[in-house]
Amino acid sequence: MRATIFEEPGKISVQDRPTPQAGPGEVRLRTAASSLCASDVRVYRGEKHARPGVIPGHEIAGVVDQVGEGVADVAEGDRVVICPIVSCGRCRFCQTGKRNRCTNRQTLGYDIDGGFAESLLVPAEIVGRGQVIGAPDQLPLDVAALTEPAACVTASLELCATGIGSSLAIIGAGPMGLLHVLLARAAGAAPIIVTEPLAERRAIAARWGADLVLDPANDDVTGAVRDATGGAGADGVVLSVGVSALVGPALELVRPQGVVNLFAGFPPGEDVPFDPNLVHYGEVILTGSQNATSDQYRRTVELLPHVAHIDEVVTNRYGIEHAPQAYASRLAMEGLKSLVEFPGVDSA
Repeated sequence: MRATIFEEPGKISVQDRPTPQAGPGEVRLRTAASSLCASDVRVYRGEKHARPGVIPGHEIAGVVDQVGEGVADVAEGDRVVICPIVSCGRCRFCQTGKRNRCTNRQTLGYDIDGGFAESLLVPAEIVGRGQVIGAPDQLPLDVAALTEPAACVTASLELCATGIGSSLAIIGAGPMGLLHVLLARAAGAAPIIVTEPLAERRAIAARWGADLVLDPANDDVTGAVRDATGGAGADGVVLSVGVSALVGPALELVRPQGVVNLFAGFPPGEDVPFDPNLVHYGEVILTGSQNATSDQYRRTVELLPHVAHIDEVVTNRYGIEHAPQAYASRLAMEGLKSLVEFPGVDSA
């Protein structure tokens, strides 16, 4: 099979690899689509670790084409998405259903071969813990590949207690910031306020449902957020870009007892300047979110067919031979999500 290989920071190649065979408890997927994450770009830059020689890709959808001995709940021909976390099942987090926080976890695409290949071997730990999740029939698999990032957004919004009538401010309208707009709109949040320096992305945010879109270079963002929320500040604030200098401004946008979620990862060793009195006197919850529970994956994939504009999130598509260009387009900030796709698998 053809596969994309992470060799070392700054070096991605496409090579031949043996097609895996499903052993006991395992299943094999014919990959339909796997989208590129900002974390994959951080690995490429050397800001985050992945095993040299690993096949990247953890945002995966495909069709099961081989089932190992002992697998009961997955069948050949199933259209599925994958929750890519291999957890130990024993630590306190696993025991409380928070496998994304497993203290011994490994992840497809970083530690174990992922979805940027024609076939994917799904480990028995993922299969046995119900993390091979059926995709609704009406959801194309190229869109279903967005389940992983969308589930991360579900986790973020639930951490911010975002629901009907909740105000939400989103800093950054990149792919993940825009997914926050789409899912917050689907959850009934209002007003949804976005601040973004690029005019093209501001226009997308407005078209996709943001109530107020601001240019941080020219607008009084703090004043505008307070005006839009009756002077209180936003119930939730999501920092969707890993820029440490924006943590302080994020705290200025939130209401007393509101939530500021540091959603994006930051370069290692970053200093984060902010006034701690904004947290203390405002009784503000300053937190972060990373990945999602398998329950959030299941609920998210069921929601996706009903999310307006979700099919527009992927703007750059590449076949396996051109998979390294997916990294190049993200590094150049061209379009939104990049996808490595395998035509014909969804109809197989």
